[in-house]
Amino acid sequence: MYHKYNAIIVGAGGAGLRAALELSSVSDVAVITKLYPTRSHTGTAQGGIGAALANREEDHWEWHAFDTVKGSDYLGDQDAIDMMCREAIAVVYDLEHMGLPFSRTPEGKIDQRRFGGHTKYEGKEPVLRSCYAADRTGHMILQTLYQQCVKNNVVFFNEYHVLDLIMHDGACRGVIALDIATGEVHTFHAKAVLFATGGFGKMYKVTSNAHSQTGDAPGIAFRNGIPLEDMEFFQFHPTGIYKLGILITEGARGEGGVLLNGLGERFMERYAPTIKDLAPRDMISQAMYKEIREGRGVDGKDYLLLDLTHLGVDVIKSKLPDVTGFVRTYLGIDPVREPIPVQPTAHYAMGGIPTDLDARVLADGVEAPVPGLYAAGECACVSVHGANRLGTNSLVDIQVFGKRAGANIAAFVRESPLLPLPPSHDAAVVEHLSRLRSSNGGELVADIRAELQREMMDKASVFRDGAILSEMLNKVAELKDRYGKITIRDKSAKYNTELTEAVELGYLLDLSEALVVSAIARTESRGAHFREDYPERDDANWLKHTLAFSKEKGIELRYKPVVITRFQPKERKY
Repeated sequence: MYHKYNAIIVGAGGAGLRAALELSSVSDVAVITKLYPTRSHTGTAQGGIGAALANREEDHWEWHAFDTVKGSDYLGDQDAIDMMCREAIAVVYDLEHMGLPFSRTPEGKIDQRRFGGHTKYEGKEPVLRSCYAADRTGHMILQTLYQQCVKNNVVFFNEYHVLDLIMHDGACRGVIALDIATGEVHTFHAKAVLFATGGFGKMYKVTSNAHSQTGDAPGIAFRNGIPLEDMEFFQFHPTGIYKLGILITEGARGEGGVLLNGLGERFMERYAPTIKDLAPRDMISQAMYKEIREGRGVDGKDYLLLDLTHLGVDVIKSKLPDVTGFVRTYLGIDPVREPIPVQPTAHYAMGGIPTDLDARVLADGVEAPVPGLYAAGECACVSVHGANRLGTNSLVDIQVFGKRAGANIAAFVRESPLLPLPPSHDAAVVEHLSRLRSSNGGELVADIRAELQREMMDKASVFRDGAILSEMLNKVAELKDRYGKITIRDKSAKYNTELTEAVELGYLLDLSEALVVSAIARTESRGAHFREDYPERDDANWLKHTLAFSKEKGIELRYKPVVITRFQPKERKY
C-alpha cells in the first residue's frame, strides 16, 4: 500500500510529537509508531525537565550549561549544550501554555526541585532546577503533546513497524513499514523523514527501558551506511528496583532521599562530599557497585537501599505517588516505613545517529547531511550528553531538538521537491520478511535475546575490562551466527509478534556489537564508560567522539573532535 506525505515522523514519544506539532501548521505530516502514541517510552520519565527558570532561587542557563558539560565528563559538544540549555526555558513555557499541569509553588509558578549534577555558581552547591509534575512528568508531557497533535490534525499510523529507509542517490525518500495488524508492507513516500524512536536498553537484562526500546532507528541507519556515534557510553541509573530495573526517580533524592549501604552508611559522602546523593548518575552507579564488591551490600547481596522514610507521608504521597505505587506493587514494601532495595539499571544511550544542531543526520558523522533525513531524541547523538547524561536533560533534549527538527523539516519541505521512488524500493524488505517467516534453523528468538541481555549485563555494563569485552565481542559473533538459524514458529500474518521481535533482535545484535567494539578501542575511563584496566580519563588521546561504521569486513572506527568553547576540561569533582 502506498502513502504520500511531505514529512514522516517515526516514533510518537516526546521528540516525535513535538516535531509533529511544529510541522502541523505548515505542512502535512504523518507519525508512524509501533505502539499507541501514549504508550511511548517518554511516558515513563518521572522526575522532571531541567530549565533555569529561577522560580525558587537564582539560576542561569549558563550554569545549566556548565553542569551539563561537566556532567558529560567534557565529551559533550559545547555549542549544542549552550543551545539546549538556553532554549530549555522556552520549551518548558511552551508546555505550560499547552496546558501541562506542572506542580506549583505557593505563588502559582512552576515548582522546581534539585536533581543530580545540577548546581549553582558552577558547582558550589545543589540548585532547584527540575520542573516537575509530581513524579509523572514524562507522562504529562506525552499526554499534553498528543492532545495538541490530535487538535492540530496530525495523522497517526499506530502499530506500524518501520523496517527500512527508502534511500536513493544519497537522499532519503521515505520509509517501508509493516502494518502489525494485517502483516501488509506499506510504502510511505515523503520529502523528509525524522527518526525519533528512543533508545535500546533491551540489550541489557536489567533495564528501565520498555520492551519496545530495541534501537530500531539506529539499527536501520547503521545498515544504510550511516555511522553511529559514541556507542560505548550507555548510562546506568543508580536506583532501579532490585532485580526488576523499574525506575525510582532521581526526584526521590531531589526531595531528600538518601542512599545507604548494608552497614546503614550514607556512602556517597565518600565519593561526592559536596553534593552526595545528587552526584551524576555514572558516579553513583560506579560507587554502588564498588560498595557491593567490597562487601557492603545488604545482607551480602548485590543491592543497596534508598531511604525515603524520613521525608514523611505528605511529601511521599504528594510528590512521589508513582514511586509509592511501584514499590508497593512489585516489592510489597511501603516506602513511608521501609527503605527500598535498589541496584543500577540500564537506562539511557548517550550515543546514536550523529546529527547537527538542526537535527539533520550526518552521512559521514561529521558534516555531510543526508538530504531529507533527520533524527532527534535518544536515538540521535547531537552530543549534548557526551559520556554521561544529567537527569532531566533527556526531556530537555527531546523538547528542544524535537522542536528544532520540526522547524527545520518545515523549511526543507517548503523548498524541496518530492523525489521519485527508486525501482523495486520495497523488494529487499519483502524478501527479508519472507526469509524470516520461512526460516527453520531451530534457534529461538527469545533464547538468543535472553543470552545477549545476560552476557551484556555481565561483560559490558558499569565496569568493563578489555579482556572481558573481547569475550563479549566473541559472544556477539556467536549469537549473530545463531540468529541466522532462527525458527519463526508463528506463520500467521496478523499481529505476528514473534516476527517483529526477530526483526528487533537483529538491531540489538548490531548495536551491541557497535557498543562493544567502540568500548574495546577506548582505552580510558570517562563518564559511563569505566575501564578497570584503564581507570583514568585520558584527554590527550581520547577527548574525541567515536564513529562506528558498518562495513563488509566488520565495524570500522573513526573519530572526530569534541566542540569546546568556554569550558576547558578539568578534574571532575563534586
